[in-house]
Amino acid sequence: MTIQDFYDFCLAKKGVTEHFPFDEDTLVFKVGGKVFALSSLSNWENNIPAVNLKCDPDRAEELREEYEGIKPGYHMSKKHWNTVAINSDVQPKLLQELITHSYELVYNSLTKKVRESI
Repeated sequence: MTIQDFYDFCLAKKGVTEHFPFDEDTLVFKVGGKVFALSSLSNWENNIPAVNLKCDPDRAEELREEYEGIKPGYHMSKKHWNTVAINSDVQPKLLQELITHSYELVYNSLTKKVRESI
């Protein structure tokens, strides 16, 4: 997966916006004002791309045990977030599933009013 693939896949989801709330390096994708994916642009440039994604806590543990490229979320709640190394043993299809899972977790946590406005 390239940075453009990641960018396009995230932005194609309903109601997604992009932000740089922390610095000029950390690209953040939000739905309803809440983060569901973030990634360091300099890591992509240095050929060590990774993305932080929200994940169901039980599934997060299972994924970490099964894939070397999935670790507890860097600078995030280790219970609810994973850092997924791009182009590791995590295949692109699984990465897309994990991005969608993160999006859906955040989207479904929004209030009904916010979801209806998206």
